Amino acid sequence: MKKWLSVLSVAVLAACSPQEQASNDVELSKEATMAANQLTYPTTFRGNVTDNYFGTVVADPYRWLEDDRSVDTEAWVQAQNEVTFKYLEQIPYRQQIEERLSSMWNYEKVGAPFKEGDYTYFYKNDGLQNQYVVYRTDAEGNTEVFLDPNTFSEDGTTSLASLSFSKDGSIAAYAISEGGSDWRKIIIIDVETKEQLEDPIVDVKFSGISWFGNDGFYYSSYDKPEGSELSAKTDQHKLYYHKLGTAQADDAVIFGGSEAEKHRYVGGYVSEDDNYLFISAANSTSGNKLFLKDLSSPDSEFVAITDTFDGDTSVLDNKGSKLYLVTDLDAPNKRVVTVDARAPEPANWQDFIAETDNVLSVGTGAGYIFAEYMVDAIAKVEQYDYDGNKVRDVELPGVGSVSGFGGKDDAEELYYTFTNYNTPGTIYKYAPATGESEVYEQSKADFDSEAYESKQVFYTSKDGTEVPMIITYKKGLELDGTNPTMLYGYGGFNISLTPSFSITNALWLEMGGVYAVANLRGGGEYGKAWHLAGTQLNKQNVFDDFIAAGEYLIDQGYTSNNRLAVRGGSNGGLLVGAVMTQRPDLMQVALPAVGVLDMLRYHTFTAGAGWAYDYGTAEDSEEMFEYLYGYSPVHNVEQGVSYPATMITTGDHDDRVVPAHSFKFAAELQAKAGGSNPQLIRIETNAGHGAGTPVSKTIEQYADIYGFTLWNMGVKELEELQ
Repeated sequence: MKKWLSVLSVAVLAACSPQEQASNDVELSKEATMAANQLTYPTTFRGNVTDNYFGTVVADPYRWLEDDRSVDTEAWVQAQNEVTFKYLEQIPYRQQIEERLSSMWNYEKVGAPFKEGDYTYFYKNDGLQNQYVVYRTDAEGNTEVFLDPNTFSEDGTTSLASLSFSKDGSIAAYAISEGGSDWRKIIIIDVETKEQLEDPIVDVKFSGISWFGNDGFYYSSYDKPEGSELSAKTDQHKLYYHKLGTAQADDAVIFGGSEAEKHRYVGGYVSEDDNYLFISAANSTSGNKLFLKDLSSPDSEFVAITDTFDGDTSVLDNKGSKLYLVTDLDAPNKRVVTVDARAPEPANWQDFIAETDNVLSVGTGAGYIFAEYMVDAIAKVEQYDYDGNKVRDVELPGVGSVSGFGGKDDAEELYYTFTNYNTPGTIYKYAPATGESEVYEQSKADFDSEAYESKQVFYTSKDGTEVPMIITYKKGLELDGTNPTMLYGYGGFNISLTPSFSITNALWLEMGGVYAVANLRGGGEYGKAWHLAGTQLNKQNVFDDFIAAGEYLIDQGYTSNNRLAVRGGSNGGLLVGAVMTQRPDLMQVALPAVGVLDMLRYHTFTAGAGWAYDYGTAEDSEEMFEYLYGYSPVHNVEQGVSYPATMITTGDHDDRVVPAHSFKFAAELQAKAGGSNPQLIRIETNAGHGAGTPVSKTIEQYADIYGFTLWNMGVKELEELQ
C-alpha cells in the first residue's frame, strides 16, 4: 500500500469500466466535494471598467484590485485568507505534513567558503533558522558570527539580499529586503567593528554592489515612483556611484540619466583589477548593449562593445586590455570571444571557446576558465587556461547539476556543488592544478537517496517536437495510474530547469509521490532557438508541451487525471493558469504561484514592460493582442466550466509580479467556475516574489500546498510519516 493512501485505497482508474470509473471518481472526491460545497466565497465587487483594443472592448471588472494600497483591497485579502485557511484547517493531516517537513528541514546547512581580506566567510543555517547567518574565520581559526539576518526583524521577513566587500576587505556593503520587496537598502559597515559607517543607501532596486577599490561602489535604481512603490511602473534605470563618506543625495549618475541613455535595466561591474567599468543596458530580459569606461582615466568616454539589442553579451574577465566576453551574438548556444578594450566592437572579436551543439555557461577562478555545457539539461564541465588550451574534462560526481567553479584569480582552490533531484547538494573542493575533487561538505539531509531514482524521458508534443522530462520517484513504483504526481514547469525567459534537490520535493517523494519536471520550450535548455520557440506568437508551444507532459505521465501509467497536480511559479504561474483554462480535464489540482495571469496589462506594472521580449504586448499589433487575449488566464475563465481544485498563491508585497494578477484570476474563478472543486487563493502577508522568504513561512506554505493537493486527490488520511 502506498504510504499516504487511505486504508480504502482507490482502484486503478485506467483499468476500470466507465461505470466503475464513475463510481470511483465519486468515492475519490467525495470528502473534498463535501468541503467545497460548504465554501462561501467572499463577494467580489464587479466594476464596469473596459478597455478598447483595436476595436475589441474588453471588460476589466476587477481593476480595483490593482490598487494594493486601498482599504477595499486589504479587506478583500483578509476575507479571502479567512475562507482559504478555514478550508485548509479541515484537512486532518495538514499538521502532520508540517511537522514532518519541519523535521526533515532541521539539519545544518553550510555554504562554500570565500576569502575577503583577512577573513574566510561562509553562510550557515543551523536547521530551522528563518535566514542563513554569515560567519567568518580568522587566520588563527577563530570563528564568529559576522551578520545574522535573523535579527533584522522580529518575524524573519527582512532578509539579506546581497553582500559585497571593498578591495582590501575592510569594508562591507550589504543589501536588505524588507517583506520580500525588490526595493533594497544598502548598509555599509566596518568589517572589524561591524559598526555602521553612514546612513543607509535607500530606494535601490535590481542592483548589484560593485566596489571600486576601497573608495566607493556602483549601484542601480529607479526614481521613486509616484503612487504605490509595489506596483507603479518603473521604466528608467540609472547607475550611480556612491563615494564613501558622502551623502546619497550627492551620488553621481554614471549612466542612464538622459533620454538618450534611458533603459529599463542598467547594471555596472568593475573589473577585478579596477581598470574598467562595464555597463550593461537593456530594455527587456533578452538582448543588451554593453559599454566600457577606462577607470584609469577619469575623463574617459564610454566605449560601446555592442550597441544593439540583437544578443546578450557579458564580460567574463580581462587580462590587461584583453577582454574575454560571453555572447550569443551569431552563436545561439553561446561562445567565448576575446577582443582588445581599445577596439572592442564585434568586428574585432576572435573565438576563444567556439560555439558547440550544447548551451554554454562560463565561470573563472584560480587562473582558469570553466566552461559548463548543458547536455539534455545535464551538466558537463571543461577546464581551460587563458591561452585557450583545454586542460581537462572535469570529472563530476554523477549525473546532475553543478554550480560554483568561480573565485578570485589568486585562489588556490575552488568549490562547486553537485546535486540532482534525488541527491542533496554536496559541496566539493576542487584543485585546479590537478583536477581532483574531494567532498568538502556532505549534506546532512534526512533523506535516503538510494531509495529513489530519476529517469529522463523524451515525449512528443503536439507539433511533433521531442521534449525532455525528468521523472523522480521511489524505487519499485508501480505504473498503475494511482500515484499522486506533481508536474512542474516554467518554459520562459531562457531559463533552464536542471536537476536539483529540494527538501520540499523530498517530502513529496517520501510520501510516495512522483515528481516530474518538463524542460519546455521557452526555456534555455537547447539555446536561443529553444527559447524563441516559446515566445510571443509561439507561446502556445509552451502550453502544448506541458499538456503533452501530463498526457505522457497518464498514458505511461505514472498517474491518472484525478491524481495529477500541475505547479509553476511566476512565468510558470502563467503556464499553469493557461493550461488549466485550456485543458481543465487534464488535472485534478492546479497550483499557480505568483503568476503572470493578466496578459493584457502585465506590462503596466513595475518593470513588467521588460518581459515583452517573451510575451509581446496588447499594444504591439492587433495580431499580438488577439494572441494574448486568446490565452490570458484572467480572460479565459468560462462560465460553468468545472476547473480543477485550484489554490493560487501570492504575496502581498510582490513587486515583481504584482498580486493583482492572482487577485483577478481568483475572483474570476470564484465567480464563474462550475462543479464542486474549490477555487482558493492563499495570500502570504509581508511577503514578496519568493526570495528571502523565512523558513517558517515556507514550511507552512508547503504543508498547505501538499495538504490541499492530497485532499483534493481523495487522500483521506496519511499513514504515520517517519
